[in-house]
Amino acid sequence: MSTVVVLLIIGIVDVSISQQHSSFRWLSHLRGRWLNSRRQVDSMDCPLECDCPLAYPTAMYCHGRNLQHVPYVPSHIKYAYLQHNQITGIKDGVFDNATSLVWIVFSYNQLNSNNVSNNVFGKLKNLNQLYLDHNELSRVPQNLPRSITKLQLSHNKISKILPNTLKGMSNLTILQLQANAIEDTIDAFKELKSLTMLDMRKNKVKKIPDSLPESLQQLYLEFNSIESVPEGFFTLCPNLQFVRLAHNMLTDKGLPSNVFNISTLIELDLSFNKLERIPVVSRNLENLYLQANKIKEFSLSSFCGTVNMENFSMLKMLRLDANGISAKDIPADAAYCLRHIAFIDV
Repeated sequence: MSTVVVLLIIGIVDVSISQQHSSFRWLSHLRGRWLNSRRQVDSMDCPLECDCPLAYPTAMYCHGRNLQHVPYVPSHIKYAYLQHNQITGIKDGVFDNATSLVWIVFSYNQLNSNNVSNNVFGKLKNLNQLYLDHNELSRVPQNLPRSITKLQLSHNKISKILPNTLKGMSNLTILQLQANAIEDTIDAFKELKSLTMLDMRKNKVKKIPDSLPESLQQLYLEFNSIESVPEGFFTLCPNLQFVRLAHNMLTDKGLPSNVFNISTLIELDLSFNKLERIPVVSRNLENLYLQANKIKEFSLSSFCGTVNMENFSMLKMLRLDANGISAKDIPADAAYCLRHIAFIDV
């Protein structure tokens, strides 16, 4: 009898202990579920077409889903990735609930300017980067937020940029317009007070854009139809460091004397043009590309006005291949003038 009592007591104690542990475990489980549900609130508020991973709670990934419209964007989303879809338009109000958006990526869609509402981006006061490249846009969208610092519009069908299109965008630092059909940019960039890089490669530009901001550091104009550089151009853009004018129609006649003799220039690309002489450049220039022109003479005075121990060029890279110059045309005293040179291709 005593044995049975002992066993019963042990059983009761055992059960009470296990129940105690079980209740603690159950409370812990409930607490975990509550915390997890709190974490998933934002994730649950996500369109079915997209992914909103817990690891990146402010990002919405909708790329490569064959979407034909912009899905609902939750209010907590800051980064919307909509590239590689079949979206043709953006209607007013689609972003009204998500005014905290910082990045929007629409690359590789089928956006048509007639289907993009004029004020669709107007309420996005925090928008920093907007990617609209590889679409069917014929003009720059209107009323873009002044907060944008990077605007990607390459590989579209834009033919003209009107003077007021980019009005007030004083924070824009990078503007990419390459591979469009742009011919005219009259006064289009004058209000871009912070612009440091302008890429207009592969367009139909016939002259260097006017009214460029003083802040500009990089200007890319390859593959256009430019015949000349305006006199005093670099004095209007005193911070230019990288200028690329390859694959244009430049001639000696179109280059004013000393137009490239500017101390800020680091790299100058004039390759694949119609130049017959090496233009005069600043002694501070480090990279000069002149290949595939019609140059027949190596003029050392283009790099050094006089050759002595104190007067020498900082040039490191010089390309003159595919011209009418060979190694024997380089004068012996070039070693004194071009003492920093690492590579000459003739």
